[in-house]
Amino acid sequence: MSMTMEVDQVRQEEPGGNADFEWNAFDSTLYHGRNYVKPYPNDLVFVEELRDFFAAELRGGEGLHGVDVGAGANLYPSLAMLPFCAKLTLIDYSTSNVAWLQRETQGYAASWDPFWETLAKAEPYSAIDKPRLLLGQRAQVEAGSIFQLPREKWDLGTMFFVAESISEREEEFMAAVRSFIGTLRPGAPFAAGFMENSTGYQVGSHDFPAVEIRDTHVKDSLRSLAEIRPPIRLEAGDDPIRTGYTGMILVCGKKLTNTES
Repeated sequence: MSMTMEVDQVRQEEPGGNADFEWNAFDSTLYHGRNYVKPYPNDLVFVEELRDFFAAELRGGEGLHGVDVGAGANLYPSLAMLPFCAKLTLIDYSTSNVAWLQRETQGYAASWDPFWETLAKAEPYSAIDKPRLLLGQRAQVEAGSIFQLPREKWDLGTMFFVAESISEREEEFMAAVRSFIGTLRPGAPFAAGFMENSTGYQVGSHDFPAVEIRDTHVKDSLRSLAEIRPPIRLEAGDDPIRTGYTGMILVCGKKLTNTES
């Protein structure tokens, strides 16, 4: 084998970084159709947990500025923050996701109704008569990189299936989690979801990366940055939302007041 062939083989075996993938080619409509048109039971469990967590942490809170980092084609994290926010910023790097979010937040599809119905089983969600209208009034969509977020800007935040699903490199997973926590104000409540042991995923004709993480990786990434509740892990089960992962992890917590994120 020539030296050139050996070098090429090493390069092929190196984990791909975030910059190596075609994020602007992400088919948001297809992704939404496959993942959220029919509510996945594990997602509805997470929605219940989000509802109860934010309601407990933000009793009577309103007028806040929330952020969903890497929102993609998923509205349920933003809907979970809606009652507490005067402003709600949804950030994504992909131009296709940004365009989808701009359309969807101005009158979301009926596929999100079951998610809102789950939220509305408790206060303060049940007091909102027209969540579609309210989301359109309060949401703003921005293009941005998770690695270049402003520091200590938002009062509460979510990040679902992002940090482990944008690279094959564990160091970029860790950097993404640190950046998410860093963009929150001290003491801010947050919720983050992760795919366990994901081996990557395909949307249309494009392959996208993942880091194989477990709850120990999630805890390590948040150590010294946040006070967290015990992570909630749900098995992928016999009818997983896609192949190539073993479960879903949800972590809720509050950013520590003194961090080096």
